[in-house]
Amino acid sequence: MAWVREAFLVSTRRACRATGVWRSLLTYQSTRPPQDALRRRLRELAAVRVSYGYRRLHTVLRREGWAVNPKRIYRLYCGEELQLRRKRPRRRRSAVPRGPRRIATQPNEVWAMDFMHDTLADGRLVRVLTLIDSYTRESLALVAQSHFRGEDVARVLRDVGAERGLPRWITVDNGTEFTSRALDAWAYWNHVQLDFSRPGKPGDNCLIEAFNGSLRRECLSQHCLPRSPRPSRFSTTGGRITIPSGRIAA
Repeated sequence: MAWVREAFLVSTRRACRATGVWRSLLTYQSTRPPQDALRRRLRELAAVRVSYGYRRLHTVLRREGWAVNPKRIYRLYCGEELQLRRKRPRRRRSAVPRGPRRIATQPNEVWAMDFMHDTLADGRLVRVLTLIDSYTRESLALVAQSHFRGEDVARVLRDVGAERGLPRWITVDNGTEFTSRALDAWAYWNHVQLDFSRPGKPGDNCLIEAFNGSLRRECLSQHCLPRSPRPSRFSTTGGRITIPSGRIAA
């Protein structure tokens, strides 16, 4: 409209009449509240849950009590430029600011969880889910399967929690099993906070990394595991890793 006025030297009224634009559109002032608190909370969640899109962030906000719909979250999500990059760079470098790590002050307060990979005697790959108590350094579960889903991880945590209770936080990386909706829903309904480490920063979960190194050095690298027809659960008793019948005890 400013160009029409300057090009033809006419008033705003005549320019609007010639172009068919209502003058109220030029003077309209929005009465929509700025929603600064919601914007701030949305940025905080996006900074911690780096792999979440606006729909999953909307689910988290609804759980916290925010009465908002997905369309408003999408508008704020785009306005804050929080969109995920569809094409990941070849070198993933995280620029996500993180606060101090969770430090356990008592047993069963913080757990740490990760995956290991190994090869069976027949050449097939196997994954081992490792779970420890960050305060006592006790191994809580070692479960070996050919593949894991978020439901499988939640099932292991449920079984361990039935024996000794659940922690307040569980430190994990950004693997697909840990960022899945199944594990997120389990953590929400059981009041457990998933503390994600920064991508490419294994030092954020250093306790489980140290345990995995000892497990590989003292058990997996010392023995050749035979063919496993079905998933197996390793039990930990007295600091020893005992593999069920048909396996090797280390």
